[in-house]
Formats: sequence, C-alpha cells, structure tokens
Amino acid sequence: MIEWLKKVSLFDNLNDEQLEHVLRISQKKTFPAGTVLFHEKEMGLTFYVILSGSIKLFTRSANGEEKVLSLANTGESFGELSLLDGRPRSASAQTLEKSTVLELASEQFMNLLQAHFDITRGILTELCRRLRATNEHVNDLTFLDGRTRALKNLIALANRNGRREGNLISIPMALNYDELAQMAGVNKTVLSEVTRELESRGVLHFELGEYRLNLDKLRS
Repeated sequence: MIEWLKKVSLFDNLNDEQLEHVLRISQKKTFPAGTVLFHEKEMGLTFYVILSGSIKLFTRSANGEEKVLSLANTGESFGELSLLDGRPRSASAQTLEKSTVLELASEQFMNLLQAHFDITRGILTELCRRLRATNEHVNDLTFLDGRTRALKNLIALANRNGRREGNLISIPMALNYDELAQMAGVNKTVLSEVTRELESRGVLHFELGEYRLNLDKLRS
C-alpha cells in the first residue's frame, strides 16, 4: 500500500512514516462500476483518493438531464470542496468501472492539511487547475463551434489520461458516447460526425475500452 500511495501526486513529498499515518486514518474501499459515492447537494463528509479505476463527476438539471463535468482517474483525488467550505456537494460522483479508493473523513482530512503543507498546496493547485479548466470551458461554449469543442475535448482527454508511444497516444476510456458528448458540450450527432471524420482520416481509432490518437495524422 505504501508503494501505491507514492504514486498519488498529493503524497509526493511524504516519507514512509507519514504515508503509514495516512493509511491509519483512512479506509480503503472497492466499489463496482456504477456505484454513486455521493450525490449533488448532500453535505460532504468524505475526501477520496483513487487508487485504481475512474470516477465521473456530474450534475443533473431539474428535468434529469445529466452533464459530465470531469473524469478522475488513478492517483487523483476529489470531494474536498464541501469539506473546505462546509457547503453541500457541488456535484455527484459515480464509478465508471471497478474502483478502489481511500476515504478520509472530514476531521482526518482537515488535520492532514494542517500537518502537511505540501498536501495543502497540492489541494490548492488542483483547485486552481479545475477553476482554469472551468473558465476555459465557458470560453469554449461561448466562442467555439461544436465540431471544434468535440475535437478539443478528445485531445484534452488524451493529454491528461493518455499513454504515449512515439506518435500514438492510447487513452483508456470508461466514458460512454453520451458522457463524451456531455463533457464537450455538444450533442451526440456532432460528436459522431467528428469521430467518423477523424476515423476516416486515420487520426482516431477506437478499440475496446480505449481510443488511440495518431499525432502525425492529426498535425496533417
């Protein structure tokens, strides 16, 4: 478990003794795909670190329409906002595949932030990244057409989650077609047109559970 925790960016600067402490104050849990970890507007009591798997963070409109906000993967964390400001959850969280997480209760989480500034700084850095991503997404919705948004979202997922081998990037993909469209802020028809075009050009290739981007053909 110690070696597992060392792969989590928040814990980069902790030694083995400090990581042992993190394990003592947290709970390791495994959930099947489709498990809702918390709902939007609930009071937040727990902070999560993903040891394996992937989690989608999403909201629902009054008529039940879903909007996927982001995808959290192995080594990432989520659920800190409502612990920090004491307000209800701003989104819901659901596993996209079998996922193992560490859970820290609110009090343990706050004590950890007080004791380790590196973790606090990591949390702040992640919150800043999300705010910048939100600002960029608002800008995209305002100024970019649907085709460009869909393409940009696929490239962003590749940059954040992909494994590069030469000019090929493999991106594990637990999101379904609806969820990919929601992230890009387009309807499925637009996403389908973009992916068909990219596949016909050899830029994009879908396989079971992942897709691949060919950078050479993307540049051309």
